[in-house]
Amino acid sequence: MKHKPVVAALLLFAPLTACGSAQAGDSSTVTVTVGYQSKTINTVTAGTLLRSLGYFEKQLNSLHDGHTYKVDWQDYATGAPITAQMTAGKIDIGSMGDFPLLINAARGKQLGKPTRLVSVTGYNLRGGLNTIVTSPDSGLASLDDLRGKKVSTSVGSAADGTLVRALQRAGIDPDKGIEKLNQQPAVGASALSAGSTDALSQFVAWPGLLAYQGKAKALYDGAELDLPTFHGVTAREDFAKQRPTVLEAFLKAQAEATDYLNAHPVGAAESVAKATGLPAEVVYLYNGAHGIATFDPAIKPQLVSALKQDVSVLKAAKLTGDVDVDSFVDDQYVKKALGSDYASRLATKPSASASEVWPKGASKTQSFKTPAELLAYVSAHKDGIRAAYVPDATTGTLWFADKAVWVADGDELLPFVAPETAQAYVSAHGGARVVTYAEALEQAS
Repeated sequence: MKHKPVVAALLLFAPLTACGSAQAGDSSTVTVTVGYQSKTINTVTAGTLLRSLGYFEKQLNSLHDGHTYKVDWQDYATGAPITAQMTAGKIDIGSMGDFPLLINAARGKQLGKPTRLVSVTGYNLRGGLNTIVTSPDSGLASLDDLRGKKVSTSVGSAADGTLVRALQRAGIDPDKGIEKLNQQPAVGASALSAGSTDALSQFVAWPGLLAYQGKAKALYDGAELDLPTFHGVTAREDFAKQRPTVLEAFLKAQAEATDYLNAHPVGAAESVAKATGLPAEVVYLYNGAHGIATFDPAIKPQLVSALKQDVSVLKAAKLTGDVDVDSFVDDQYVKKALGSDYASRLATKPSASASEVWPKGASKTQSFKTPAELLAYVSAHKDGIRAAYVPDATTGTLWFADKAVWVADGDELLPFVAPETAQAYVSAHGGARVVTYAEALEQAS
């Protein structure tokens, strides 16, 4: 089953007057400002979904500590402005990806406003949250084809980290081997559609969205790196010490939102889609029962280890110096918030990958043991399918069945996110061949 827990990423802003945090012991209204990224849907349990469910407000109302609480939800496109507001003392808790979290830690220490990683939201242990895509009619078929090409990404993001590492593994200098364009995700997506960049390396939900819209196709699955990537919740140290019960209330609410998402994955996807304008089919690709992301607020050791490995990438880009990850990670608040439940959440593993069909008008999806069984169902219900998802045969990364690269190996039908991994399988298995989606459907029917 999918992970139940998930960490809430919030930004808390507690102004006493127009701005500035409310002081401990003050009996006036405390405004808690939560900074989140609505379209970065692996933070929904600390942002979009949490907000729609009202769980944080309910937890605050149950404190009965003499204060009246108000939550001010502030939506941002990336983690950078959240960090800027936190270091200015205006945001108390925020959610963002792993690379921005490290920049958050570095800036906080540098400016005398230290922050702490207090929980995790969505993660993928192999790195599948980041993908490199090209235009649908592009002739690019491998990382090697990117030599000398223009590639858009957001420098300092996890997607940039994936790009750098992938290029290095392919023997390409990430600084000199390509022309890197530092752009916000929406700008990069437009550049790809306009033909002013050859490829785009971005984080959830942009690659899936563009593929779903027919505006891009996958070139590289970040899960090929086999390095964990995640999003998490960061809090100002002074706020956490001043108002620990408020932070704990947030983390309890995040865990509740996580449990809701895992119990009602289709309903959660619909809710997030309504709030963000993203197609529910794309939200479900990442946040569904067998989606690319697993949600759990527990701070797992392998995620902390990955964070330490990320520091060298940011240092090479001259975005940070050394970051003391061990002092940045602080799980005391989430442990207290979740109590005896924390240990079981910490030990929980991601659900096994599976093929899924979302029938039109259905409130639940249907799972299949093999991609071929899914294709047989789709072939028999062509007009009744809202979305079909299949896991990559090598990485397990979920992808849209009609956007996958299909390989026929005898009677077996195998889906792949990217053409290069499909070709690698064909080269290693005599008789295997790449087939079109239509051919795969016909063989399965």
